[in-house]
Amino acid sequence: MVNAPVVLLLKITNTCSTDVRYCCGVSETFLPELPQELWRAGKLELAHGVLQFLQMMRIASAGLGRYLAEIESRGAKDLYGYGSTAAWFADVAGLSRGEAGPIVSQAIALNPTRALDDTEVPAVAPATGAAAAEGAIGSERIKQILEILARIPSDVSVEDRECAEKTLADLARDAGPRQVSKLGDNLLAWLDPDGNEPKDPEPKQPSREVTLERRKDGFWTLNGLLDDELGARTAAALEAYAAPRPIDESGQADLRTTAERQGDAWAELLDLAVACPDQPGTNGYRTLIHVTIGLEELKTGLGTACVDFVGKMTAREARMAACDCLMLPIVMNAAGEPLDVGRLKRFVTPAQRRALNIRDGGCAFPGCHRRPRNCHAHHIDHWADGGPTDLRNLVLLCGFHHRLIHHGDWQVRMAADGLPEFIPPQYLDPLRKPRRNTLHRATA
Repeated sequence: MVNAPVVLLLKITNTCSTDVRYCCGVSETFLPELPQELWRAGKLELAHGVLQFLQMMRIASAGLGRYLAEIESRGAKDLYGYGSTAAWFADVAGLSRGEAGPIVSQAIALNPTRALDDTEVPAVAPATGAAAAEGAIGSERIKQILEILARIPSDVSVEDRECAEKTLADLARDAGPRQVSKLGDNLLAWLDPDGNEPKDPEPKQPSREVTLERRKDGFWTLNGLLDDELGARTAAALEAYAAPRPIDESGQADLRTTAERQGDAWAELLDLAVACPDQPGTNGYRTLIHVTIGLEELKTGLGTACVDFVGKMTAREARMAACDCLMLPIVMNAAGEPLDVGRLKRFVTPAQRRALNIRDGGCAFPGCHRRPRNCHAHHIDHWADGGPTDLRNLVLLCGFHHRLIHHGDWQVRMAADGLPEFIPPQYLDPLRKPRRNTLHRATA
């Protein structure tokens, strides 16, 4: 009797290493095998391995939830002598009550249980449970959907509640947290039109007194002394733009430190000030910088460029900056002698920028919530490669996704209806099905 549970555990463990169906009963998927020398794997193999293990973790979590729901139906007190399923699971899993409680609650919400009279109690979110059993969504999206469902008024009909839950579960299979949250807000506004009205934030007018000095290594030192009121306003302005980026459809988390996020926020605030139509010396254009670069370096993106005759940037960064800056072209020969100095050319006019703001509504990358004022105008076909500067060749991108398009595996193109669409990398979607941002417009 003492060895029986050990033998059973070994059978389940050995079976799970080859076939999850025996252990969880929820999937036909097999566990991927780790290559002996993982450092030799290519980027597609690494990405596929991560996605496969991620799916298996989700499937295993859903299978665990089915067991916990069954224990809840039979009663943990009768089965094991514990007062609740959460208390029993906390001891078995080595968790605290606070950690075990949400796991059990989520399992009960996704799976049907039975009452004391053996009648079936339906699941709160059956469609979400089905998606979880397929490994299509994880615990964070499940938690988000359950929180939205909890906000639905009790007087809403069962049919409307079920329809809302299924709509959320279907979207969560392919969308990120921002899109699920926005759909939840739209559903709640439809189901509960008399909800609390949003309050407009109080306007902030940051004021600052600073000194700026350039160091010998090319970096700049920024110092300031602010009173309590001005310091609070400055902190509020920085915090508004220094929030960590949410995980979008590219799947990249924000790994920047607090200081790095505040530095990027400061850059965005400067971009906003420079873009102001009444700003002296700019008239609403983006920053004017002198970039000296060879023609071949600009076309290929290999090499370095000189910034304002004192600093350096890579040729790839120069290509990205050329998308939405004032550029003074200087053609150099192989010996470094200037052959021709062109006239100042504005690549994106204010009228084109306004049209882009109306068409895209913000960063066009799928799942990004950044507004037009925080975006650059990106040339789909780069101007250095002969790409024209017209609406059919321009798309709004925030700074992060602008760099991702220039340096990553995502691609952007203009669809037949005149709207931009993005092609994900092969490791994210083997079929590379085009995606669009649905946060800024209803039909995308």
